[in-house]
Amino acid sequence: MFQGFSPETVDFLWGIRLNNNRAWFLEHKAQYEETLYQPMKALSRQIFEAFSQVPNMAYKLSRIYRDARLHPPTPYKESLWLSMRPDGLPWSEQPTLYFEIRPEAYSYGFVLWRPKTPALTRYRAMLLDRPDEFLELKARLERETGLTLTGEPFRRKLSCPNPAVEPYYPLRGLMMDVDRAPDELLFSPELAGQVIETLKALYPLYEYCLEFTI
Repeated sequence: MFQGFSPETVDFLWGIRLNNNRAWFLEHKAQYEETLYQPMKALSRQIFEAFSQVPNMAYKLSRIYRDARLHPPTPYKESLWLSMRPDGLPWSEQPTLYFEIRPEAYSYGFVLWRPKTPALTRYRAMLLDRPDEFLELKARLERETGLTLTGEPFRRKLSCPNPAVEPYYPLRGLMMDVDRAPDELLFSPELAGQVIETLKALYPLYEYCLEFTI
């Protein structure tokens, strides 16, 4: 059962950011295991269990070790994360429910980071064909969670024939999440319930995005 992270968790994360080398990590490996990885495993078990009935969902808990072929200068990650997304394609192309802890903050919620062009074409078609569905979903989720649906637009301007959905038409991804500096909630067992509640509230957005990404 998840009991919360601790100030030592944050200390370790700052430490690995400032000392991203094997000698420092080996000296602090016990701190990593006890204050970061084991609590993260406990948190992931609770969150994954809450979504265990969702079909075709892949559950992923990261480790701190980087792939040396992709990140040769820095052997260790500076954050840990867990994710739930459709099985098969890379996480960046799929709707994802997640939690992440890094030195300066922790975050959780929904992200669709970089879907491929065919998926974005289907997304824009859905916006124009069923604008009310999207706008009602957005309004309901923002009302229920207190979060704001955002996304990064393409640099080139895309002309949208419906002014009602114009702010969302040029987005290259969607995000709706919490981002907080380390606080008492992070160090409390109540974090697990708060994260689960938020991710469940955002699940309808996950389902909506499945329509154009899969």
